[in-house]
Amino acid sequence: MAILCANVFFAEAQTPPSSISGSLKGNYGEPVHAATIRLQNTSYGTVSDQQGHYLIKNVKPGTYNILIRAVGFKDQKKEIKLAAGENRNLDFKVTESVEQMETVNVLGRTAAQETNRQAFNVTSIDAKKLYNTTLDISGALDRVAGIRVRESGGVGSNFNLSLNGFSGNHVKYFIDGIPMDNFGTSFQINNIPINIADRIEVYKGVVPMWLGSDALGGAINIVTGDRYRNYADVSYSYGSFNTHRSVINAAATSKNGLTVQLNAFQNYSDNDYKVKIEAADIFTGAYAPEALLKRFNDKYHNETVIANVGVVGKSYADKLLFGITMGKNYKEIQTGARMTQVFGAWHRRGTILMPTLKYKKTNLIKGLDVTVNANYNLGTEQNIDTVNARYDWYGNSKPTGSGGERSRSMYKYKNNNGLATGMFNYKISEKQSVALSNVFSTFDRKGSDPLNPTNAEYERPKKTNKNVLGLGYNFDVKDRWSTTIFGKYISQTNISGNGGSAKATTTKFGYGTAATYFLNKNVQLKTSYELTNRMPDAQEIFGDVENQEGNPSLKPEKSNNINLGISYNFSINTISNFAVNANAIYRHSDNFIYNRLNANQSKLIADNREGVRTWGGDAEIRYSYKNWLSAGTTVTYQFLRNLQMYEPGVSGVSPVYLDQLPNIPYLFGNTDVSVTLKDVVRKGNTLNIGYNLLYVHAFWLYWPSLGSRAASDGKYVVPQQLSHDVNFVYSIKNGRYNIGVEAKNITNAYLYDNFSLQKPGRGFYLNLRYFINNQ
Repeated sequence: MAILCANVFFAEAQTPPSSISGSLKGNYGEPVHAATIRLQNTSYGTVSDQQGHYLIKNVKPGTYNILIRAVGFKDQKKEIKLAAGENRNLDFKVTESVEQMETVNVLGRTAAQETNRQAFNVTSIDAKKLYNTTLDISGALDRVAGIRVRESGGVGSNFNLSLNGFSGNHVKYFIDGIPMDNFGTSFQINNIPINIADRIEVYKGVVPMWLGSDALGGAINIVTGDRYRNYADVSYSYGSFNTHRSVINAAATSKNGLTVQLNAFQNYSDNDYKVKIEAADIFTGAYAPEALLKRFNDKYHNETVIANVGVVGKSYADKLLFGITMGKNYKEIQTGARMTQVFGAWHRRGTILMPTLKYKKTNLIKGLDVTVNANYNLGTEQNIDTVNARYDWYGNSKPTGSGGERSRSMYKYKNNNGLATGMFNYKISEKQSVALSNVFSTFDRKGSDPLNPTNAEYERPKKTNKNVLGLGYNFDVKDRWSTTIFGKYISQTNISGNGGSAKATTTKFGYGTAATYFLNKNVQLKTSYELTNRMPDAQEIFGDVENQEGNPSLKPEKSNNINLGISYNFSINTISNFAVNANAIYRHSDNFIYNRLNANQSKLIADNREGVRTWGGDAEIRYSYKNWLSAGTTVTYQFLRNLQMYEPGVSGVSPVYLDQLPNIPYLFGNTDVSVTLKDVVRKGNTLNIGYNLLYVHAFWLYWPSLGSRAASDGKYVVPQQLSHDVNFVYSIKNGRYNIGVEAKNITNAYLYDNFSLQKPGRGFYLNLRYFINNQ
């Protein structure tokens, strides 16, 4: 008997396990990642990777029901029978679901959630949740912990995004991983509607090698929809200050993989909101210290069309698209760097004409994924200052001779921006991969001015070529831990001076690492470090022909960036869900590039500061209850300290040594609450009510050691900001028709991102959206 039992035990022990593997693809051959694949009523399961591949190992022989679930797709089931030792390959084609695309309470991780699980300090915004608002990309970013988007006015105004204390060109922008450095003024994050994006990825501090960037403080990657479905998404909004926004997104794909994609949008606003200003009548000299007057030379509009045609889901290409981006913008310029300067006719025009190429193939050869992009901007920019007069804030003017309002000009120029990128990722094994990336960009400004045809400044070369080469290695144990190490080699050549006499080539090498560890399914730890370099941007070197003066003497900047982070997600009784994220940052930067006022305080000019040390952190907590309540709060604190001991022209130790850097917010946050009521009036209709609060603590306008510390002396600080927004969205027929109403800054508070450059007051907006998706 004992011998028989032993034989039975030995036979069972020797039964070889089975496995199931394969790939998931959508309607048109695109990989479906972050889908859950589970054998029902068992513990066997996994999640598909970025290429749509999955593998379930060590499965006992038997009959199972396999269940596929993915966000935005219909559930799929299949019965399978596994023999002992069988390695079954099962590929699935999953079908998109309109209902799941329009709701957020679905099983499985979204692409945004998967992005947040990376080792990098990254926050991903699910843009689809904001499609029924009038937000642009910058407005959505302004609600992320660690970010402040600082604008100089209303729609289309100049902006400066601050990310953990780093701002301006320290932060780089991408669309689908393609740098936006050469897109011009017609295509910027504060005029791109949120409906263009599928999600927005915010990398804080350490930037992944595959983005191919020389960013110093972080990166923003706008990820557009990439599912190639047949759909149309149309919206229009109208609101205060005669503001109009329109968006059309559409795509059509045939069964043989031929696809046509269209994105078009426009923004228009008079921006004629009232500002509180120190005003003097240009004729009488009568002075009003707090006059409330309308902006009268601030009209803005832009129109952009992005069209692509090509094939998807082919053996030689997952995606091969030829496209064109066309657009134009018109912007009246109301003020200079400060509101004490007022203009009545000066304006700017710009165009974008950019042919593009996009290619992507997973498993070009086994394990090798290839992505190639190229574009060249043939667009123009023009600065138009032809009125020989001086204006006051009342709209009065009087002749001033022949010098224009600032500098008489009709200078029209091309920046001749070109870009080519290549990304190669090779999967060595299930856990290991290596990647190589290269990004080459060129800038060559050429132009002329019929009003100043002999101006020698316009004849001097303004040319920059830059190349960023990256190499990285990744080791990943799914849902347990992941480590990435990488290096970047940057080379830049600047050509300027008479006849191109000034030519300089600079090279820099940087490196970094990022790691994450999952303590359990609810707790994730992150850490990352990078020695990063950033070359001066072409606009910083040569100026922007508006409010930025050029500085060819700028040095490259370098920074040691360290991030620590923790994420904790848990549920109570499966109906109350909590998500807590906290990050700590440390930055030590040499030759830090910052903007200051020029000699006559009429323009900004970039300059180097020997050293700046930054430390701080941000945190976010989110709560949701069942399907109807969602709330969240973010808070950010950052302290930037000046480490430059000696100042030019100042004897001894600088009085601002170890001072906090001025004109940079250091404490701010957001709070939002939304309630979703289903089946309102009739089944399939939804009412969403939302509220958002923005808080920015008062911060120094000038160096603290040089200004008055009296709390009552408001001229030395940018005052505290508090803004309240509410919105109502009524969706009909599961999101096919949508009506939204928004009230922004409902208390009509005075809001300033840069001191005295006042933003709009209270505004009301109506948004109409239609969405249809046909398989």
